[in-house]
Amino acid sequence: MQVDLKGQVAWVTGGAGGIGRAICEVMAANGAAVAVLDMNEAAAKETAAALTAKGYRAHAWRADVTDKECLRQVEEESRRELGICSILVNNAGINSSNERVTIQHYLESDWHKILAVDLTSIFLVSRAIIPGMLERKGGRIINISSVAGMVPLRLQSAYVAAKAGSINLTRSMACELGPQGILTNCVAPGSTLTEGTRSLFYSKEGSWAAKAANLLASIPQGRPGSVEEIAAGVLFLASPEASYVNGVVLPVDGGWTAGYTRDW
Repeated sequence: MQVDLKGQVAWVTGGAGGIGRAICEVMAANGAAVAVLDMNEAAAKETAAALTAKGYRAHAWRADVTDKECLRQVEEESRRELGICSILVNNAGINSSNERVTIQHYLESDWHKILAVDLTSIFLVSRAIIPGMLERKGGRIINISSVAGMVPLRLQSAYVAAKAGSINLTRSMACELGPQGILTNCVAPGSTLTEGTRSLFYSKEGSWAAKAANLLASIPQGRPGSVEEIAAGVLFLASPEASYVNGVVLPVDGGWTAGYTRDW
């Protein structure tokens, strides 16, 4: 898929690896200058360097998406280095690093951390960027949610709450910002093959390998998605061709939510 993003500046939070890196690559390949934002500064710089080596415009920043002062500084620097952001992809997200447990055993510290990164960051990063978009008289905001925000997955209370919140926040933003020329949409990935999911789900040694096999049986396409497939959904919503798409939730899940079962 090729679209014209020349003259656009794309911010991608959590852009150093996985889905975020794939989004950075597809934005750059279609003409946008890319701001790679990530807490992992070294990885963000490596991603930006890989893009510039191909002749694309890219720059990396260490960015704490839960720190509004950090975001203010990054916005000022990014504006000087690349220009005003016109495409924002709120991709940064985490899940619990501990064993998945029922809500009464869920760690309060995990709850607060996940809500801050997966939901509050959308509010904070968008607030940092919207004034510039209004200066440009338009822009695109694409929030990365999850099928976990669409169906009631178990044993990950904070994650499902944050991802469900991101979906309705997207719709609210679309209603508020659409009349001001800013389109807000959401991509909800299904199970996606990354380094993290490979080690946890999609290897014989993975601690959740048996459950992952059960999950794949519920997906019509019978496999996890690739990061490139998720990025393609983001690219469509950022494209000029999506100029009348506002407030949608686009599942990129191989049909999982079309036939969701209670077994996962």
